[in-house]
Amino acid sequence: MKRRSFLRGMVLLPTLPLLASHAPLSLATTVVPLNKAHGAWRELLSPEAYAVLFEEDTERPGSSPLNQEERDGTYLCAACYLPLFASQHKYESGTGWPSFTQPIAGHMGTKRDFKLIFPRTEYHCARCGGHQGHLFNDGPQPRGERWCNNGVALRFIPQGQALPELRS
Repeated sequence: MKRRSFLRGMVLLPTLPLLASHAPLSLATTVVPLNKAHGAWRELLSPEAYAVLFEEDTERPGSSPLNQEERDGTYLCAACYLPLFASQHKYESGTGWPSFTQPIAGHMGTKRDFKLIFPRTEYHCARCGGHQGHLFNDGPQPRGERWCNNGVALRFIPQGQALPELRS
């Protein structure tokens, strides 16, 4: 019986990418999205940041200096400077990427991602649409969430330093 179920599941695998294109997109409602073409960000970002934010690439684990960042402050989207995470929600997940227990409410959008065959929840900046990372349900209590972020997609502003104006 288990073998039959497994084989049925294997037959459905090729359809997963089709489902991903129809996956519901959840947008935050407190932020007005920018109507700016992804290519327009290219001149404002490093090639690595652009690849992660607008081509949904992933940086190498352990490569971000933000992994060791322990100061109080705010983590912004590296493209449009929308505040995404407060430092008190950052924690060491052991994954090699900056991880957070929750974002700033209303500043993230989510969608289903099937790039690794199994479904994951991808999240992005609600303002510019820049890819940030993936949400997992293996984080610390009480929420149990791990917002696993690409460091190159973030900019850290220490507490007491003025936040830059949002880019448009």
